[in-house]
Amino acid sequence: MTVRPKRRKMAGRPKRKKRCPWKSSGVKIVDYKDVENIKRFITERGKILPRRITGVSAHYQRLLTQAIKRARHMALIPFVAED
Repeated sequence: MTVRPKRRKMAGRPKRKKRCPWKSSGVKIVDYKDVENIKRFITERGKILPRRITGVSAHYQRLLTQAIKRARHMALIPFVAED
């Protein structure tokens, strides 16, 4: 029977928790017409960034997803990246 060596934990600083940009500014609604604000939460390929990367709360992530999808259907932002 072989014994595996224990994995070492990564050394370094603990990651600071990201703050939700909408909670801190007091915004109640994520508007699909605010394209410049929405584009911060989309990759260069056109995918919606997950919460663990952006730091957005669950409530605002749902609103953000809905706003991005509406903006795509209204042709304000592209569905996929342009080559």
